[in-house]
Amino acid sequence: MSMTADKSAPNSLGEGLKMLSAKWGWIVALGIVFMIAGVVALGSVVAATESAVLIVGIMMIMGGAAELFAAFSVKSWGKFAFWLLLGALYVAAGIIAILNPFAAATILTLMLGAALAVGGLLRIFLAFQMKHGSSWGWVALSGVITLLLGAMIIAQWPASSFFVLGIFLGIDLIFIGSGWLTMGLALRKRA
Repeated sequence: MSMTADKSAPNSLGEGLKMLSAKWGWIVALGIVFMIAGVVALGSVVAATESAVLIVGIMMIMGGAAELFAAFSVKSWGKFAFWLLLGALYVAAGIIAILNPFAAATILTLMLGAALAVGGLLRIFLAFQMKHGSSWGWVALSGVITLLLGAMIIAQWPASSFFVLGIFLGIDLIFIGSGWLTMGLALRKRA
């Protein structure tokens, strides 16, 4: 077995960064596009919520189709019916999300609020378990903020269903964009 490397492919991290640095402008542009999309999403949170649910619906249909395909590929396995049912449920949930995105947003928002509240409580609990450590206060503060965010979402539910997912999508797009922008500018300095 030969251990020689392909000369056309980068054989070190430095060469890979050099090749990537040549494309820094495209990376900066991608970051700007993501940030603009985030601002647009925050400007129209209801439409952004609907878009987020539609994307979730499409992903559920794709995941369900993969489950169905996998079920039929192992038909002789004893759990075929369960795998088939799981795939069918994913496809059905995806179709429901696409046909009625705001009903799906209501369920997703309630689940998000509950997950944040429980996550915040667990983080607070963990912080007090590590009280002798140096960063326990930051972990506790993080838990309190997460708990409050979850409680606010639940307290305003179901009205919060029209805007929460859109706000989260907008903020996420801005952070993704700022990450790409920062990376592109750092690569520009290397170029």
